[in-house]
Formats: sequence, C-alpha cells, structure tokens
Amino acid sequence: MMTEPHQASLSFWGWGGLGVVLFLVTFGPFAIFYLAFYILCFIGGGFAVTLLYGKINSEKYLERCEHSYLPPPPIGILKTLDEMKLEMKPIKIDRRLTGSSFIDEPLQQVIQFALRDYIQYWYYTLSEDESFLLEIRQTLQNALVQFSTRSKEVDWQPYFTTRLVDDFATHLRVFRKAQDRLPDKEDKQRDNITDELIDSFFEAEVEMERKICRDVVCTSLKDEEGFLRDLCELLLYLLLPPGDFHNKNMRYFLREVLARGILLPLINQLSDPDYINQFVIWMIRDSSCNYEAFMNILKLTDKPAELEAVKDMVMEELQYLRSLDTAGDDINVIKNQINSLLFVKKVCETRIQRLQSGKEVDALKLAANFGKLCVIPLDHILVHNIALQFFMDFMQAAGAQAELFFWLTVEGYRVTAQQQLEAMQRWHKDGKKQPNATKGLLKAAALGVFEQYLSDKASPRVQVNEDSITRLGEKLQKDDPTPEIFDDIQRKVYDMMLKDERYYPAFKQSPLYVRMLAELDMLKEPSYRGSDDGDGESFNGSPTGSINLSLDDLSNTCHEESMQLHAFISDTGVCNEHGKTYALYAITVFRRNQDGSEDCWKTYRRYSDFHDFHMRITEQFENLTSILKLPGKKTFNNMDRDFLEKRKKDLNAYLQLLLNPEMVKACPTLVPYVYDFLENKAYNKGKGDFARKIDTFVNPLRSSMRNVSNAVKSLPDSLAEGMNKVSDNMGRMSERLGQDIKQSIFKVPPLLPKPDIDPEHCRVSAQLDDNVDDNIPLRVMLLLMDEVFDLKEKNQWLRRNIKNLLQQLIRATYGDTINRKIVDHVDYLTSPEQVADYVKKFRDSYWPNGILAETPPRRDKSIRMRTRVAAKTSLLGIMPDELKHIIGAETTRKGILRVFDMFQYQPTNRRLVYVFLEGFLETMFPQYKFPELFVKLHSRSPRIRRYSHKLKGSSLKR
Repeated sequence: MMTEPHQASLSFWGWGGLGVVLFLVTFGPFAIFYLAFYILCFIGGGFAVTLLYGKINSEKYLERCEHSYLPPPPIGILKTLDEMKLEMKPIKIDRRLTGSSFIDEPLQQVIQFALRDYIQYWYYTLSEDESFLLEIRQTLQNALVQFSTRSKEVDWQPYFTTRLVDDFATHLRVFRKAQDRLPDKEDKQRDNITDELIDSFFEAEVEMERKICRDVVCTSLKDEEGFLRDLCELLLYLLLPPGDFHNKNMRYFLREVLARGILLPLINQLSDPDYINQFVIWMIRDSSCNYEAFMNILKLTDKPAELEAVKDMVMEELQYLRSLDTAGDDINVIKNQINSLLFVKKVCETRIQRLQSGKEVDALKLAANFGKLCVIPLDHILVHNIALQFFMDFMQAAGAQAELFFWLTVEGYRVTAQQQLEAMQRWHKDGKKQPNATKGLLKAAALGVFEQYLSDKASPRVQVNEDSITRLGEKLQKDDPTPEIFDDIQRKVYDMMLKDERYYPAFKQSPLYVRMLAELDMLKEPSYRGSDDGDGESFNGSPTGSINLSLDDLSNTCHEESMQLHAFISDTGVCNEHGKTYALYAITVFRRNQDGSEDCWKTYRRYSDFHDFHMRITEQFENLTSILKLPGKKTFNNMDRDFLEKRKKDLNAYLQLLLNPEMVKACPTLVPYVYDFLENKAYNKGKGDFARKIDTFVNPLRSSMRNVSNAVKSLPDSLAEGMNKVSDNMGRMSERLGQDIKQSIFKVPPLLPKPDIDPEHCRVSAQLDDNVDDNIPLRVMLLLMDEVFDLKEKNQWLRRNIKNLLQQLIRATYGDTINRKIVDHVDYLTSPEQVADYVKKFRDSYWPNGILAETPPRRDKSIRMRTRVAAKTSLLGIMPDELKHIIGAETTRKGILRVFDMFQYQPTNRRLVYVFLEGFLETMFPQYKFPELFVKLHSRSPRIRRYSHKLKGSSLKR
C-alpha cells in the first residue's frame, strides 16, 4: 500500500506528463520553443515600458525643477524676444518704381511673375517664411528705382542717332573685312567656311578695336558666363544700397539670377539667326512679297539647303493643286499657278545642279561671253550717275580722263553761269545794286577752266584743235564770258569720245560695260532670259488670252475712216499675282461699225502696258513726244486710293487726247496701234525688257535735268561762294584733275586729309567730318550707306554726287526741321507710354495670359531655310527703285545680301549684342570708367596678346 506522499508525487508527474503529451499532440513538437520565445518577449516588453515611463517622468520633473529654481535672465532673452516680435511685423513695400503709373503697373506684374516662376517654386519647399521673398522684392525695386532715376538724367538722342548707328556700321565693316579675307568661292570648303569666317571676323575686330576682342566671350559658354557674372556684380554695386550689396548671400543670389536666368537666355535668343530672320519678316510684314525679288534670291543663293527647302514646299503645293477638283474658269487659274510653281521648281533644280557640280559661273562673265548686250548711247551714259561712274573709270584707265572731266566741268560752269546771270538780270530789273565782283569772279572761273584743261600748262591737256583753243583764249581775254563760251570745244570733245575707237567704242567691249549693265539691272542670265519678267501679262477680258493679231492684220481690217472709237477708264482695282501687287485699270471701249451697229467691251491694262504703248508710239511718231505726256511712275504709296484716282484721271486724259479726231487725222497710221492696245486680249508688249529699263532709268533723268547740271542748279550756292572757291583752289587743280573745280562748282565738301591710320582699321564714326554738315540724318544715312553698299569702292565723283542727292532729298522733304523731327521721334520712343508698351510686350511674350511661356522647340531645318529665303526676299523687295537708280541695282543687291549674311552667324550676332549692351551702359553711367572696365574684361583673349606682340615686332623692325 502506497503512502500518501508517494501518491501525490505520482499524481503530479502523471498529470504533468499527460499535460505535456496533450500539449505536444495539440501544438506539435516545436511548441516548446514558441512558448519560450513568447515568455522572453513578455519580459522584454515590460522592461521597455518601464524605461519609457521613467524617462517621461524624469523630463517632466526636470522641467518643473528648471522653472521653479532658475529665475529668467533680466536682459538677454527678453531683448531677443522683442526683436523677434519686431521682425514679425509686415514689410511695407512702396510700389512706385519709375514715377509713372503707365510703367509701374506692368513692371510690378513682371516682378511678381519673375518671383513666382524663378524663386517661389523652390523656396517654399525649404521654408514658409515670406520675409525672404519680401526682401528680394524690395531689393529688386530699389535697383529699378535707381535705374529709372539714372535713365531720366541721360540724353538719349546722341546714343540713338550716332552711337547706335556707329556700332552697327562698324560691326558691318568688320564683317565685310572678314568676308574679303576669305578665298574665292571656288576654293572655299563649305564644311569649314563658318569657322574660317568667324576666325577672320575676330581677327578683323582686333585690328579695328586694338585693345578689345570679344571672341572668348562670344565662342566659349564658360567665359561668357564669367563675363556676365562680373558685369552683373558691377551693376548690383551701382544700383543696390550698400547694405544689400555687402550681404554676400543676397549679392551672389541676385547675380546668378540676372546672369544665368535673364541675360544669358535673352542674349541666346537675340543672337539666334533664325529668330532674327523671323523678326525681319515680322518688321516688314506689311510689304507684299515681290516676285522678282524672290526669283533673284533663288538665282543668287549659294546654299543648296535653301533651294531644297523651297523645292520641297513647291512639290507639296503642286500635289495639293493637282488634287483639286475644279471646272470652268477656276481651272485656268489653277493651271497658271501650276505653271508658275513648275518654273520655280525648274529654277531650284538648275541652281542646285550648278552648285553641286561646281560649275557656278559668274553672271557677268556669262553675259560678256554670251555677246548680245544692250547698247546704251553715250549721251545717256553722261546723264546717269551710275553709268558715268563706270565710263569715268574706263577713261581714267585709258588716260583720257581730262577730256571727260572737261566735259563735266563745262556742264557745271554753264549752269552756274546761267544761274548767276539770271540773278543779275533780276537785280537789274528790280533796280537793286549788282555785286561788283560778280563778273570778275565769273571770268576767273572761266579762266580757271581754260588753264586747267586747255592751256599749254595743263597736264594732261585736252586734245582738240589748236585754232579753236587760240580763238577761245583770245575771246576770254577780250570779252566777258558767257555760259556758252566753251560749247564749241565741248562738242568737239564729245564727238571725239563718241567716235574715237579708244574711248566709247572700246568701252562697249570692256568688262566695265558689262558691270555697268549689271548695275543698271539690264543684264539677265541667258538661261533664264525672258522667263521671269516681273511685269507679266495683263489680265484681259477673254479667259484664254490667246488672240494675237499682228499690226498688219489690224491695219487691213480696222483702219477705215467710217469707224469711230471711244474709250474711257471706268474702274480701278488692285490685284495680287505671284505675290506682286499692282493696279489694274478697266477700260470700257465703244466702237461704231459701218452698218451703224455698236460694239462694246472691256479690256484691262496695267500702268506698265500704258508705258510700253507710249514708248512704241513715240518712237514711231516722234512728233507725238511733245504732245502726249504719260503720267510719271511713283515708287512710294503707289497703291494709295487717292493716288490711283489721280492717275486714273490722268490716264483718261491721255486716252482722250489719243482718240481725238484731230490726232487721228494728223497720224492716220496710229490707228492700228490704238486698236491693238484697246483690243479685248492680252496686250503683247512690243518693247523688250532692256528697252523698258533704259527708258525707266535714263529718260526721267534726261527730262528732269540737263546732264550733270541739275545737281548744281538745285544747290543754294551764291556766285560769291562758288567763284571764290574756284579762285582759291585754282593753284591746286593739278593735284587731281577736275576734282577741285568740281568741288567749287558742285559745292562738294573737300576730302578729309589722309589720316595716319588706315580708315578701314578704325571705327566708322572716326571718319565723320564735323565741319561738313550738322544735319544728323544726312550723316547717319551716309555712314550707313558707305558700309552697307561699300560706296568707298566707288570713285569720289559718284560718292559726292550721292551725298548731294541725299542732302537735297532730305532738305526737300523736311527742310530745316529735320533735326527737330528726329529729336521729337527719339522723345516719343522714350516716352512713358512707349516704355510702358515695351514692358507690356515683354510681359506678354514671356508670360502669355500670366503663365510662363514654354521654351519653343528648335524648328525644323527646312522651315529655317525657307525662313531665310523669305527674309532675303523681304529685304530685297522693300528696296525702292530710286535707291537702285542712285547707286546701282547690283550694288544694292550685294549690300542687302551682305547685311543679311552678317546676321546668319550666332557668334558674330553675340558680338553685336554685347557691343550694344556696352554702349548702353557707357551712356547710362558716363561718370564711371566703363570703357576701361570693358578693356580689362575683354583682355583675356589670346588674340589681343598676339596682336600686341605683332605690333611690337613691327615697331622694332622700323
């Protein structure tokens, strides 16, 4: 029998074992490990809770002890708290910037947009405190207030009328010198032509500026950013209060925003050639596209990419036109458009083939070898500035310049003498006292001409009959000189120049004659001859326009006495064909037949048709020249409604005089020409393109002036002024034949003395003679024309004549108020209203509808090439015909294309932007030494060091 303790022990182990077995059966063999893990977690969690509870109670206790036992310091913390409270007060910003509400309102919007899009978007990720933003705004406004105050104190007229134009002209001179240094087209490698031009450009800049070269700034992004940082830091020093400037964080922050966030993107855009081309098109958007200029650009371009882009656009347009489903009259319009596009396509393909094959031929050489050239009579050459220039060059090369200068000088003498003798007669008629020296000075002038060209001392001497010279000398000594005193010898000199094989006949066979025709726009490339007539056919009443009756047919069928014809211009309209705008006159014609019936029709003619018809009939019937007067051409505002109405009345009067029965009786053979002109068909121009151009260039000049003398007549010269100059210069005539006598008679300012430095190696403004004229527009216009059209290459006679023509044009247009008009225009450009408009345009461009504009993607190459062609066409199309008449068509084209080419290289454009910026800052802050600063900033260029060593080497050799 088991004892009771033993039973209890057995019961414990039994029940315990049973519990373990049941536990293992229920939870598996690994349940013991889970149990141990749970126990450890329980113990660890209890320990962590105890530590956290103790930490919290300890911190509360320490805090109570600190407030209880440590009294607050009496000064430090309270003072800090007071200053913090003061900083929390809102900053008051004065919104006045320039003193003009017109400008301040849009300028405040620009500041707000700039802060929002360039600062706030990242600042709010760092802090919500707006005090920093308010400080930035206040600093910007302080700088703008200083800038505005300074700009009001500056006289901007000299900058806009002189400095700005001089910078542009000097930049163009540097570019022209760089172009001249490049090898001929045949030797150019188109892959590296841009790099060669840029290098040559900055080499020329060093020679021009001597101490400045901007090549590093314009070609290296790193150096450009450094230059802009230095410049912005200097501007901040001038514009910011000292406290803000000495805050380095603020200064560096504003410097980076200005340099890299504003100036650098702006300069990138302004120097982008594609942007400039678009701007050019936008600037002259009101001018209609000139078809003739467009074709000239296609034939003159040396960029195959431009031609390919135009050709692709033409192909797209052809596909569109061919896909149209049309009928009736529309099909004729579409056919004409297709034919025009096919011609443009052919021109592009031919030009591309020439460029790619390397068989590019100079148009002048091609025309000279082709053989058939327009013949311009000698009397026409002598009355035309451009033609006379080339003939003068030829005569100088032939050693016969004395004969030509004698002829010109006598023309000037005759008109001056006539003018002064007429004045003497008026004085005598009015009972006024005549100047005592008048006849004496006139005789001195005649003797001066004789001594210069005809006396035994003349060198060289005009080769004419000795008997004639002897008789003239005796007449000058005995009698008072008359305007016609030299006429006999002048006629002999003219006949000699006309008939001597060494002079005019040889001139017609020389390259100078071909170049003269090119300048007169009377040369056409043979492969295109007759295909691109800018005038085109007149629109006519019949859709086909295929009726082509000869004059013989008309004379057999229409010339009957019983027929009566009446016509008048019933309407005037403006048409646009191939982008060329012209006026069209609707002529209503009534014809009474033999049987009493009456026919009526309308025909449509252009002014060029009237001009061609007038030339034809005046050649056939010379007696009509003095009776029939065709209204003259007009270049500017020739589409104005008032002008068209006036021309309509004049042409109507011309028609009525032409159809007058007395006129028909006097010229019965004129009837077929009139019927041909008024017939309901396309008018077939009887005059060739060359003849029309000759009439356009020469006859207006011939009718408006007698030879060169018109320039003399219109000058406000008194006899004392003109003749005193003759007598003063008489002893120096041998230095340059005819120059001084022409200066005295033509009142042409004397040449500047030759400077020690080559004028081509200095700024353009350095060559302005302040004693010549104080007329600002004349100085500016001559300065620009000299560089754009390279007039210095012309002989001095032409250059002075151009100056006289421009001077007369300006004075005739504006009189003595021209300076006042320019000052008023500059004041208008800088007025608060205009400045506010500039700020608004800037705001709307960068933040359209208040949203920051996205950076536009770079345009496709073909679009950029077409933009180039459009920009060149626009520039060439706005050139007035008067300018071509003065300096020559070829010179005009070359000058315009040179200006265009100058803007097609981004590094050179950057240079121009920086030159404008530097000139602006020098004008804005004249009291500071900005010129010396720019010399230091640009002295980092290695070209300056090389040029300095070169100058030192050349000086040592001397």
